[in-house]
Amino acid sequence: MWKEPLKRREPCEPRQKEFKERCTQCAAVSWGLTDEGKYYCTSCHNVTERSKEVINTGAIPNTKIQAINRGLKRKRKLERGWDWYVCEGFQHILYQQVEALKTLGVGPELKNEVLHNFWKRYLQKSKQAYCKNPVCRRKVTVLEDNQSHSDWDSEPELLRDFSCPSFAESGTESQPDGLAQKPFPISKASQSETASICSGSLDGVEYSLRKEKGIVKMTVPRTLAFCYLSLLWQRETVTLSDLLRFVEEGHIPYINAFQHFPEEMKLYGRDKGIFAIESWPTYEDIYKKMIEIAKFLDLPRFPDITEDCYLHPNILCMKYLMEVNLPDEMNDLTCQVVKMTGVGEVDFLTFDPIAKMAKTVKYDVQAVAVIVVVLKLLFLLDDNLEWSLSNTAEKYNENNKEDKPRFDFRKWYQVMKKSIDEKKQEWEEARAKYLWKSEKPLYHSSIDRAVAFKRREMVVDLQKQFSTLVDSTPTVGRKKPSSFQFNWAEGDAARTCFHGHSLQGILQNKGQSLTTKNSLYWLSTQKFCRSYCKHVTTYEESNFSLSYQFIINLFAFLLRIKTSFLHEEVSLIEKRLFKTKYSKTKKKSSRSRKGRKY
Repeated sequence: MWKEPLKRREPCEPRQKEFKERCTQCAAVSWGLTDEGKYYCTSCHNVTERSKEVINTGAIPNTKIQAINRGLKRKRKLERGWDWYVCEGFQHILYQQVEALKTLGVGPELKNEVLHNFWKRYLQKSKQAYCKNPVCRRKVTVLEDNQSHSDWDSEPELLRDFSCPSFAESGTESQPDGLAQKPFPISKASQSETASICSGSLDGVEYSLRKEKGIVKMTVPRTLAFCYLSLLWQRETVTLSDLLRFVEEGHIPYINAFQHFPEEMKLYGRDKGIFAIESWPTYEDIYKKMIEIAKFLDLPRFPDITEDCYLHPNILCMKYLMEVNLPDEMNDLTCQVVKMTGVGEVDFLTFDPIAKMAKTVKYDVQAVAVIVVVLKLLFLLDDNLEWSLSNTAEKYNENNKEDKPRFDFRKWYQVMKKSIDEKKQEWEEARAKYLWKSEKPLYHSSIDRAVAFKRREMVVDLQKQFSTLVDSTPTVGRKKPSSFQFNWAEGDAARTCFHGHSLQGILQNKGQSLTTKNSLYWLSTQKFCRSYCKHVTTYEESNFSLSYQFIINLFAFLLRIKTSFLHEEVSLIEKRLFKTKYSKTKKKSSRSRKGRKY
């Protein structure tokens, strides 16, 4: 299913006995001639570069020789290429994305078992394949009368049975049987009858106009939603923010992903609007699409997220504490907050699409929100207490240089401010320099093909000339993928590492437990929006302290999300942690409404 489509050609008779070499793929000696005069193996369809010069035109069908011994015309039968459908294009994108994830360290089961089943289920639910009358071919072509539909009738064994054939890894492997065979049987209809004038794909026009109620149309952003659903099912060590960052860094195909299509899959006209993307994916959008697809596919409850899973808040909090250079001792406090709020419970963390209120946890955003709450518990973040605690820590460190240093919030702020500003500048420059134009030019019709390629060549030449004039230094290669964006090492004078610093002076002993010296706390949201409102709360920077703004902006950039999105999650954690405070505010507001006269 995931194998690149075979070159579709009719077998050429008779077999060519004068060519005696063995096939490099299957070692058979059984050769035929393509319409271009090249030898191909009739056993495995491997095409060689060897060609035959002929005098007798009857040896090759559909060829016309203009002069003896001049050879055959080196031209394709049709410049349009193969007959292909839109969902085959998305299948190619998914294949490239999952292969990229494998190179990043994700297990092969993600492709062979999970995403394979999700994609089959989508094709069946959207009536594009594995059904009696695929919608993509209803108006495009007619199936052969003798085509058997037995393979399309049965419901594929999804999710619970992983015994289905794995995806083909190379062209030498045999085609999978049963449900894993090609979902789009090729009809005997000629290309002139089936070809779409306004698109390279057979159903590009129909697909772009299709608006069937209850059907989730596939788009390029939804390919990332499929990938994340598969990662979540496998409980891989990749969060949604990591996935989107890998896309942004170019490790996972997304922008101009159609460039990886085979050369024979011509793409123009309506295909441009389907496969061409001109914006980066956002966390909020992919998150919503992921839930939407899971509901559409009627997926069962996902595997449980337990304490030993990477996506559990205790582990993610530890990871992000290391990322932003905060003391290791804070991990005990984040674990306490996770326990008190109940956000670490299995039922809370596990995604269940068929539940009444189907929603999944934003695991990375939630972990970061817990850290923000802990910072507020320790330092209040009111532009006053954190600086007075910093003065105390600074004096202690100066007088006790041999002891374990105490955490200095001001010094940490200075180090992180410089690091985050440098990282932001790099990110903004990379985005500004990004080339949105694809190496494979898109055109509106086959007539414009030559013009489009000529323009693309001119653009490439101008870019080369301009780059040599502006900067002669070679361009830096792509960065290696990493789960961490910042690296902190002990002993670096320019970038102090705070991991081993103590929270002594901020915490105090109370009996057998440690409590914060700070007994105050302010709620990020006093009143939540009503249930029918799209957002839980609003965030206006001017209403909050500068310290809180810095913390929110720091983590929002780390996850590439909006600050309001993180502020909302912080408010939800606080709502769980301070239930009594919110219940009191509710009672006060109800009393004021009762006493109000109209």
